[in-house]
Amino acid sequence: MMTTMSDPDDIARLYRELSLFPALSRADVGPVITSQYGGQYSNVYTEWSQRDLERNESVKFCRQYVVFHDGKSVVYSGPSGNCTEIKGELLSKDSPSGEMKAVVRECSVKGEEKQFLEIWIKNIKAKSIDLTALKKHGKVYGDEQFGCLVWSHSETHLLYVAERKRPKAESFFQTESPESSSLGDEDEMGTKMERKEKTKGEQFIFYEDWGEALVGKSCPVLCVLDIEGSNVSVLEGVPEDISPGQAFWAPGDTGVVFVGWCHEPFRLGLRYSPNRRAVVVWRQCDGFTGIYSSQLSPQCWSADSQRVLIACPQRSRQDLLVVDVTTGGITSLTAKSDVGNWCLLNIERDLMVVSCSSPNRPPSLRVGFLPAKDSQVAMAWVTLEDSQPLHDIDWQVLTFFPPADQDNDQYPGLDFEALLIKPKEVQEGRKLPLVVTPHGGPHSVIVAEWLLSSSVLCRMGFAVLLVNYRGSIGYGQDSILSLPGNVGSQDVQDVHFAVTSVLNGEEFDGQKVAVSGGSHGGFLACHLIGQYQGFYQACVAYNLVTNMASMIGSTDIPDWCLVESGYDYSADSLPDPAVWEQMLSKSPIKHIAKVKTPVLLLLGEEDKRVPNKQGIEYYRALKARQVPVQLLWYPGKQPLALQSGCGVGRFHEGGPVAGAAPGRVKRHYTSTGTKSAGIGLMVSGYTGGQIRLLCFSGCG
Repeated sequence: MMTTMSDPDDIARLYRELSLFPALSRADVGPVITSQYGGQYSNVYTEWSQRDLERNESVKFCRQYVVFHDGKSVVYSGPSGNCTEIKGELLSKDSPSGEMKAVVRECSVKGEEKQFLEIWIKNIKAKSIDLTALKKHGKVYGDEQFGCLVWSHSETHLLYVAERKRPKAESFFQTESPESSSLGDEDEMGTKMERKEKTKGEQFIFYEDWGEALVGKSCPVLCVLDIEGSNVSVLEGVPEDISPGQAFWAPGDTGVVFVGWCHEPFRLGLRYSPNRRAVVVWRQCDGFTGIYSSQLSPQCWSADSQRVLIACPQRSRQDLLVVDVTTGGITSLTAKSDVGNWCLLNIERDLMVVSCSSPNRPPSLRVGFLPAKDSQVAMAWVTLEDSQPLHDIDWQVLTFFPPADQDNDQYPGLDFEALLIKPKEVQEGRKLPLVVTPHGGPHSVIVAEWLLSSSVLCRMGFAVLLVNYRGSIGYGQDSILSLPGNVGSQDVQDVHFAVTSVLNGEEFDGQKVAVSGGSHGGFLACHLIGQYQGFYQACVAYNLVTNMASMIGSTDIPDWCLVESGYDYSADSLPDPAVWEQMLSKSPIKHIAKVKTPVLLLLGEEDKRVPNKQGIEYYRALKARQVPVQLLWYPGKQPLALQSGCGVGRFHEGGPVAGAAPGRVKRHYTSTGTKSAGIGLMVSGYTGGQIRLLCFSGCG
């Protein structure tokens, strides 16, 4: 029978064991090939990521599979060779015929960071073009928001997105080096050209970027490589107030289609802000809760161009939906599955490649053919790469109806859900400690997928409650609209109601309840320990929102502060004083005087979404009231969720725990720990004013 794990070395070994499960990030389906015996097959190229704790990073590797089929069903499938680690590749893409491959590679040459565009033909690197030396543009974008690498249908050109080239800026007082006067004619001409491209006195000009996770990306441009001539051109004609991205070639290579984001009067953060994007038009169907997808898979159309496939949250699951663009009808391919999360990686000639997982099953790779339109044939999946289920972990989806006094008058009758993940077998007479984790957003959702930190906690002997409060996506538009103006009350009440409802069962220990969350989840965690004094015995909050009134002037999404407070956002005017007062009253800092719970704060040094000053403000307020608090400070541009490593942070009234090393934390305030993210936590006891917390980290 399972007991609570408390030894840090045992916990580290457990985390190391469970972090070995890789995650799927990409799949490409090659052209149909006819073998010498008449059979047809396609190669499936996949990319995976996995934590490498020794190297303190997330590594990427590829593996290929062969799928024999008859165009309607899979006849045979299997791996083709072993895994190979991918290094230095920013982007890569096979040509439509499968004869060539393009790679954008980053590497260091004699100490200088460079980007190359390589063209591979079978086993030969036919071209390696130094994009940095061409000086046609800045760095190539490799992110999912703007980035792309697309072959033309003729396979003669490549389309990609890069930062606009900026003239080199220098001081008015910069003097010309003596060597330049003794250059030859050719060198002198080159020097004159470089001098012409320089601008005086603009070395400190501020350039906006697109915010969190898109730092340094400011002015994207569309670029085309002529493969034969090795020439790069920047496409003209894009409106000046538009930032282009996610581009692809029009049929017949007659033009380029792209998504454009307006950046006037200034740029608002794009990451995790799907309201800045276009939407898919759909028709309401029975049992259908809406389409919520910020990004489609690289290929999402059926072979007949009549249907679009979307991986979309439906309450606490993520299902594969098929949208018929001719009728508006929507059907689910996975609604009857016992798997909690489905992700479409690619579809080519109706051959789908998917990743699927559940809280007790790491991601596995499957393929299957999309049934014909109006077909009654059941969806059949074939597994290419299976994963080992964790039979000692159990999970279920719980549904809650708020009490009458907490119902929303404008949007009445709404329910919400929570995922309960717990050990399957518990020692007789023992009650499980509970870790409560509301998601961020707030218009986001936690689906029943593989979650490393939750799995570690369950193996340690804890139950985890992941709450999708009203306002989460996947529950219909009324649920989303019910929350703006009610943050700090409705969402807080939902989480606490879910917790108290679960604690009514006899298997949980009401004296050992901890809360953990990041961003808006941290906002809720701090609200909970303030509004329900003494109920929660520990709190871990990372990159947390504590004061919306002070956050509005420093975040990359100032509109969020106003809209979630219930007000309209206008870029050209300041809020009225009454609005500032309301933003403050809806913030956790308002309840700081009632907080008695020990708190661990984890802040990213360069977080643009939730500036670290939010956490520091809360930290100082707790310190002033002598509430046990520790703060871990993480360097770099990446948010905590993308940092790697495994760490342990400990609470102890009166200062750091003796013997715990600071590790890779850049700065620590009355705290100890190593670089960590993907937060999990452990409550081993609360006696004599002492509590211990352990934070677990992960990559992505």
